Amino acid sequence: MRNFDGIIFDVDGTLTSTMDLILKSFKYISKKYFDKSLTDEEIISLFGPTEDVILKKWAGRNYDTVRKDYYDYYTKNHHMADLYPGIEEILSYIKSKKVLLSIYTGKGREAATITLKKLGIYSYFDLMMTGDDVKEHKPSAEGINNFISKFKLNKNRVLMIGDSPVDVKAARAAGVKVASVIWDEYAKKTKDLLKADYLFHEVDELKKFIESNV
Repeated sequence: MRNFDGIIFDVDGTLTSTMDLILKSFKYISKKYFDKSLTDEEIISLFGPTEDVILKKWAGRNYDTVRKDYYDYYTKNHHMADLYPGIEEILSYIKSKKVLLSIYTGKGREAATITLKKLGIYSYFDLMMTGDDVKEHKPSAEGINNFISKFKLNKNRVLMIGDSPVDVKAARAAGVKVASVIWDEYAKKTKDLLKADYLFHEVDELKKFIESNV
């Protein structure tokens, strides 16, 4: 029985194992330009705004140079990241059922585009809502609401899938169902999943759920 007409995915930690790449990209910039050695926790505490907002705050007048170097490093070292095994099969199955797919990520548009294209899944998505495309970043529901509005969807037939409490909060604010996935090491450390409607520990669990609901 088809229960969803639209499905929204977060990127980092949900579709892709990109956290180490992101952390090393920021560490590279902070060491090269500011001679600072930041811990993982210090960098993660900055998340929310896009990469560009963080870099602009760091670099000031040198922003253009620092920004270019960040994305060059991020692109050249993208071998550090990969899709979680089984994710592309899930996306392919969803598209075969004519269900609409969207991205809602706190990443900026450039970083999100690099990652989705490098990993070969960019073309699966009918809409990409990044941190550059909304006025308020997650846990705002703006990216979800824009997807619903653009395709005139019934919010009761939309599912948000992510690995963070902010994904749950955004889904709750939009009035859509939400699934939390905890196959990323960083997500496993997140104790507060705010009682998502569905919880998946392995990609195969999500695959079986999708096959039963779209």
